[in-house]
Amino acid sequence: MQTIKGPSLHLAQFADDKAPFNSLEDIARWAAGVGFKALQIPAWDSRLFDLSTAAQSQSYCDDVSGMLASHGLVASELTTHIFGQLVAVNPAYDAMCDSFAPEVLRGNPAARTAWALEQLKLSASASRRMGLTEMGTFSGSFAWPYLFPFPQRPTGLIETAFEELARRWRPILDICDEQGVNLCYEIHPSEDLHDGTSFDRFYELVGQHERCKILFDPSHFVLQQLNYLDYIDIYREHIRMFHVKDAEFLPSGRQGIYGGYSSWLERAGRFRSLGDGQVDFKGIFSKFAQYNYQGWASLEWECCLKDQEDGAREGVDFINRHIIRVTDKIFDDFAGAPVDQRQINAMLGIA
Repeated sequence: MQTIKGPSLHLAQFADDKAPFNSLEDIARWAAGVGFKALQIPAWDSRLFDLSTAAQSQSYCDDVSGMLASHGLVASELTTHIFGQLVAVNPAYDAMCDSFAPEVLRGNPAARTAWALEQLKLSASASRRMGLTEMGTFSGSFAWPYLFPFPQRPTGLIETAFEELARRWRPILDICDEQGVNLCYEIHPSEDLHDGTSFDRFYELVGQHERCKILFDPSHFVLQQLNYLDYIDIYREHIRMFHVKDAEFLPSGRQGIYGGYSSWLERAGRFRSLGDGQVDFKGIFSKFAQYNYQGWASLEWECCLKDQEDGAREGVDFINRHIIRVTDKIFDDFAGAPVDQRQINAMLGIA
């Protein structure tokens, strides 16, 4: 068994134009002061990380790693969710996703996707130069608007969506393999990979690619009422990244999973700061200790109520209290006695 690493902090929700969240070094100084041991860096945020340079320059990556080390930190992973989202965009979301791409590409879905695929290739190279072995992303989605359709879905729609999804991702998985990086899809509502069944479908279509892995975030399973402890049992060999994020689901006579188009504050399913929701983190950390999870526990702050800096400070203590320092002892060894094969045979009545 291996003790899980952590806590790391996912920076996507903390990056800002105001200090101390407007540069990687300032965030590093702040995060180290709070008690984090690593940072999970969003590759798309140029305020924090120069992706193009990182993909080409070992010295740049060494400088970033050295700066983090000067604050007692390391990079845990790069994340590429914005790029991944642009790999597959249903036309219903074109206007909302356009802002993820450079302005010159807006209104041109094909060019936008080509750009996103190139950014993913750069991210895989940058991960290797940073000495990282896992990279987080979203799958994007062609089929999500047809999740619960009326009229019914036409025959072949889901099959066509997943075949195209696999066709676009397979070359990126191959490049990740060349770079020695696992591509970890966050299993997330609004993505085509949103539960176990959808991941299985995709995994088969990419030929059970050895770099096709999972970023596990239990909060998204609470909101869709999926058994996340069973999920760990089933997909433990695929899970290589872990977002420690809490959530609650409080259905009523007015609302359930779909939320009635309410704001996050008023939905039956809401993201909460660590310890304020319903996720069984003792069960999760126990499963990861049992299954020898080798990665990081990374705080992702999303809460409809609590201030993010308070959530981060409380989250450090919460994760530290839940990390199980695994034992190298067997608790009843004190009662053991040496027994040779002759005695074992006698115990079993074997001549």
